[in-house]
Amino acid sequence: MKNTIAIAGSFLLAAGCASAGTDNYEMSERVAERLSKFTATGETETCLSLSRIRSITPLDERHFLVEANVGDYYLNRVSGSCFGAARPGNRIQYTVSGGQLCRNEIINVVDNTSGIPGGSCGLGSYERLEKVETQ
Repeated sequence: MKNTIAIAGSFLLAAGCASAGTDNYEMSERVAERLSKFTATGETETCLSLSRIRSITPLDERHFLVEANVGDYYLNRVSGSCFGAARPGNRIQYTVSGGQLCRNEIINVVDNTSGIPGGSCGLGSYERLEKVETQ
């Protein structure tokens, strides 16, 4: 089963920081600001059912915000770097053999205009987030 998630420019936050090594990578201020609206629960899942996933928004090339069901959010830290994932005009796509999107599944970045594939990366575990209540 092949799924394609089109990335709308209004939901994108471009990263201002990237580094060659995964260990030395620092989250950009824009990504940190977006994630400040959530609290990490420490709970992780290795797979999410495709029927639960509403959207996957690349915050930068290493962090994807996944919205599942109403009000369920997860942060996925991909392995390596998914070059171009957060760039306007690109989309992510993946192929799965079952009804779940799991850790180590490969995500491909594709240019919407030309259809030419760009970067790819492996998914990490899904870390459950809770929305911070605003006052």
